[in-house]
Amino acid sequence: MDWLQALILGLVQGLTEFLPVSSSGHLAIGKALLGVEPAEDLIFEVTVHAATVLATIVVFRKEIWKLLCGLFKFKYNDETDYIAKLCVSMIPVFIVGMFFKDKVESAFGSMLVVGLALIVTAMLLTFSDWMARRQKAVREHRNGISFWQALVVGVGQAFAVIPGLSRSGTTISTGLISGVKRDKMAQFSFLMVLVPILGEAFLDVVGGEVAASSVGFLPLAVGFVAAFVSGLFACKVMIALVRKAQLKWFGLYCALAGLLVLIFLV
Repeated sequence: MDWLQALILGLVQGLTEFLPVSSSGHLAIGKALLGVEPAEDLIFEVTVHAATVLATIVVFRKEIWKLLCGLFKFKYNDETDYIAKLCVSMIPVFIVGMFFKDKVESAFGSMLVVGLALIVTAMLLTFSDWMARRQKAVREHRNGISFWQALVVGVGQAFAVIPGLSRSGTTISTGLISGVKRDKMAQFSFLMVLVPILGEAFLDVVGGEVAASSVGFLPLAVGFVAAFVSGLFACKVMIALVRKAQLKWFGLYCALAGLLVLIFLV
């Protein structure tokens, strides 16, 4: 991978991370179209995901600061309740990262997996959109989400490590299906990924995997900057779009993208 390819892929990551269309799937498609050989590790993917996570932190800095201030009051309040639910949502993806990391990495080299996962994303988005419009009034939980709903959303995030299965699309969809309102689910979806991605990036640096990666330092740096800048630019617009737009249109896009992948790239 050269610096120009890394720049393009970083831009793709930043612009698609905040839409329910699978940034990891688009990275795999971008690599295939650019002729980039699949790496033996996921260092580049982790790096550009970390960049968009930092962009998320910048955009949600006020909300994050409020949560931290509430946490250090050392009493159970709305902030500690929200953080506790975020922690519950991270449990499934932690289990996947600990015990199934090698299997996940092997899936990133398969365009068949990407194409099929995009179609699954399309079906999930369409179904959740249909369900959300037909749900009757449900019990309002503290912070708009219960612990069991947080766990369900976390299971969705764990499955979304598969490339092509949108993380934001899966978490928002599972949240809507379980009864969480879309405006509450959008913020929760983007905050619940902060610790897992940054933690993975930290472990890769400490464990020496970054230094040993087949991807050079310059492409990693260029990809990181491109993903951060484009993610920062896109985040507010994309989050507002996800909160208001009907998910079925994103589902239609994912279905078409998945079919094109299966026809031309498998």
